[in-house]
Amino acid sequence: MDYGITTIFLIRRKRMTDELLIKVLLKESTIEENEMVEKWLNAAEANKKHFTQLETIWQVSNTLKNESKRDEEQAWTSFKARRADLKLQDENIRPLNAGKVWLRIAAVLFIALGGWIAYSLYGPGKYTELTATAQVRTETLPDGSALTLNKNTKISYAANFKNNRKLKLEQGDVFFDVAKDKTHPFVIDIDKISVEVVGTSFNIKHIKKDTEINVETGIVKVRLANDEVKLYKGEKIIINGNTRKLVKEQSTDQLYNYYRSNLFQANNIPLSKLVITLNEAYGSNITLDEKIKGLTINTTLKMGSINQNLEIICQTLNLQLSRNGNTLLLSAKK
Repeated sequence: MDYGITTIFLIRRKRMTDELLIKVLLKESTIEENEMVEKWLNAAEANKKHFTQLETIWQVSNTLKNESKRDEEQAWTSFKARRADLKLQDENIRPLNAGKVWLRIAAVLFIALGGWIAYSLYGPGKYTELTATAQVRTETLPDGSALTLNKNTKISYAANFKNNRKLKLEQGDVFFDVAKDKTHPFVIDIDKISVEVVGTSFNIKHIKKDTEINVETGIVKVRLANDEVKLYKGEKIIINGNTRKLVKEQSTDQLYNYYRSNLFQANNIPLSKLVITLNEAYGSNITLDEKIKGLTINTTLKMGSINQNLEIICQTLNLQLSRNGNTLLLSAKK
């Protein structure tokens, strides 16, 4: 079955579409299934809306699953204490006042429930989660700051964000365009790394234990243990998960920005670096023959067909492409 027929079949069969979309949300889908879903999403605006609704349901269920058990136990203990107190009061009230007693009980329970819900939503330590799975996602935070989340990214922000501009980046790529507010610094925690800004734009990539920060405007302060560095426009820092050192350098390319610009801008960079970015973007497994690992490349690729981009690379550097299952090997022409 070709992709055109498959797309039509998925549009007509919502149940089958949901099963496949859930696989994508759970990251259990194959490269072919990811491409199939991507084509289905681009086929109609209604498809994107349906996927967004499904993604929201998944996020809410995941957030509820992660609610603190301690808060539940505290709420239950408080409820039992109030119930016991009401029981003692009830024993001292004459039967003629039973109606008023139940009204009082209902009022107390309503207040207790409302207080617990408010604490759960806005209490200290509470965070709202944002997740992007199969699509790039844009969000505006309560303070007006704009975020762009690359695929497979998870970040969360404090519930009382306007007064407590704190976020936690668990994994993935995020571009931040931060609203200025000198009285409330904008702080992102990434594992043991802390990033602080007031009003600026920058990109953070956090994959496994490695972190890369590229600054486009303003100043970004990066802290790790007792070390701190300031990054300015055009500078970046790569923090290796093993060495954990803060050493800044000049940004030499714009590859980190591909999911916002839909372009892979390779300006005389190592071919190996471009390949790493392509693998991240497409979920592919492109490898290089040992003899060409030292090559550099100067080209701009559009975020379109991976096969077309590989063909451009081969033409630019006089290479050939061979396939072995899901592995794509680039090597010199014989």
